[in-house]
Amino acid sequence: MNRVLRKTQAQSRLDDRSEAIVSSPVTQQNRRGPGRPAKRKGRRARKIVIVLLVLAGLLVGADFALAAVAEHTVSQKAREQLGLTEDPSVTVHGFPFTTQALAGEYRHISVSATGVPVQDTLRDVGVRAELRGVDAPLSDLTAGNVDNITISDVEGQVRIKDSDMANVDPLDKIENLRIAPSTEDYVHHGDEPNVEENLSEEENKKDSSSTGVRLSGEVQIAGDRVEIVAFAIIDLDGNTVRISPQRLEFGNGEERTVVPPEVQKVLLPNFEADISTGSLPFTVTPTAIEVEDGAIVVKGTAENVRFSGMSGN
Repeated sequence: MNRVLRKTQAQSRLDDRSEAIVSSPVTQQNRRGPGRPAKRKGRRARKIVIVLLVLAGLLVGADFALAAVAEHTVSQKAREQLGLTEDPSVTVHGFPFTTQALAGEYRHISVSATGVPVQDTLRDVGVRAELRGVDAPLSDLTAGNVDNITISDVEGQVRIKDSDMANVDPLDKIENLRIAPSTEDYVHHGDEPNVEENLSEEENKKDSSSTGVRLSGEVQIAGDRVEIVAFAIIDLDGNTVRISPQRLEFGNGEERTVVPPEVQKVLLPNFEADISTGSLPFTVTPTAIEVEDGAIVVKGTAENVRFSGMSGN
């Protein structure tokens, strides 16, 4: 009886194992089944993302390419207007460029050039113009027709280096001419009590038609080369920068010596000059003057002008 019972139990365990072996592949297959569509969806999503990135890159590249074509066209026309030997720098601000081009309206365009000649004296004048609200139909721009391009607001400036100023009579008699900013108080009073050469915002007015300037250089006196420092008021009179020296100092390194009045009368005219800046670009009217280390900057604004008037003539 026991043998029969043990045999029956053994047979039962064997049947259970056979059932498990047969059912196991089916169960695993059923478990893997739902995972395949999820994997396919993940791969499809990645492909879509990659395609979108490639398209975005192509669109951005096309936008920059179109902007480069427009900038080159404007640069060539600006070179013709200013009589330059090389194309000036042109930057169309704002992204995307394509939407501006299709509308024919540009928010902000910068044009800058160096080495601009003015009359027969200045040869290295820097010109810069910030154009805002530019109306330029795409057809005109691509065809190189700038006659119909209009600009709502223009901020223009010219920058005259001291090395170029040294070609203007009588400043050409001063060797190694250098300029730097000063205050009007210091120009008139120097180191008198309670007066300091302090370039505060109030004294160094950035939108003023006059300011102080410090000029230094070397002149020949009785056969000796002497360093002279002149303090002058620089005024803007139309398109002319007028330098009016007020007092002089002898320079010797860090040492300064006041020039006697009788000697000042003889030497002051060497620092008195009128410099024509020429016309600012886009018929901008000069309204303000600044002095930087090594340069004089004349600024102005204009409204409702045409690109064809860039030369200011």
